[in-house]
Amino acid sequence: MIKENTLELIRKTPLVKLDRLSGNKVNIYGKLEFMQPGGSVKDRAAYQIIQDAYADKRLVKGQLVVEMTSGNMGAGLAVVCKQFGNPFVAVMSRGNSPERRKIIKALGADVLLADQVDGKPGMVTGRDIEFAQKIAREYAQKNNGFYVDQFHNISNIKAHLVTTGPEIWSDLPEIDAFIAAVGSGGTFIGTSQFLKSKNPRIRCIAVEPADAAILKTGRIKNPQHIIQGTGYSLIPPHWDKNLPDEIIAVTDQEVAEMTRRISSEQGLYVGYSSGANVVAALKLVENNKEVKNIVTILCDTGYKYSDL
Repeated sequence: MIKENTLELIRKTPLVKLDRLSGNKVNIYGKLEFMQPGGSVKDRAAYQIIQDAYADKRLVKGQLVVEMTSGNMGAGLAVVCKQFGNPFVAVMSRGNSPERRKIIKALGADVLLADQVDGKPGMVTGRDIEFAQKIAREYAQKNNGFYVDQFHNISNIKAHLVTTGPEIWSDLPEIDAFIAAVGSGGTFIGTSQFLKSKNPRIRCIAVEPADAAILKTGRIKNPQHIIQGTGYSLIPPHWDKNLPDEIIAVTDQEVAEMTRRISSEQGLYVGYSSGANVVAALKLVENNKEVKNIVTILCDTGYKYSDL
């Protein structure tokens, strides 16, 4: 199949049965979001946000685009902005992996680093993100840039409402459960809204780090964890507490072990958020014997991490 341009590589990712991890009584399917050109699920949101900004004239060709990112949205925006003809600056916490900075720069964008507030390398906290957001917002204002603001931008949710959800439903209408880790909330909210509109009985499960499970417990024991891009100890602005049927918390140890298993046993080299999602899928199976077909997101590639 011939694609006419790079943007056509975004969306329409395959579902793959994780046969080495599922067992005999349940089917766990991973949606291979890392196969997109920016290497993650965030390519979808980046594309939708820029399309929508052009459509309502908030953004014009040649105008600067600025966003705070843990790396994945930055890579997605770097790809999309280059194709549309817009320069892009990614504002990143110094705690995010150096590999992510290298990828964004290689894709033709610039990176502005923000100091950490209370995190450490490899572990970016909600306060780190808030500080980086402040720098990104001010940089955009000073340079007449379009500030993406993914956490508040409704197009972040729309991307999954109109693409991810419909793709999953088309491939597997027999789906019983959908599972996704929560960062900005776009993937979980948009996909779950669509799937429940097709079948309200589909269980939609959100995933959080055990010590930063603010959605599940309302408390933060420790904001530092290894799942970059999710679990920021912040309640996403568009969060609907009635949307998830369950919220599953996962530990760093569980996530690290499963991430390496996905690579070594399943042959899919993914990052920690993917490991978190699969851990949650297996926990769901333990407590819900009626669930047979589970879909989760394999969010990004392991090439974006220093210690995988």
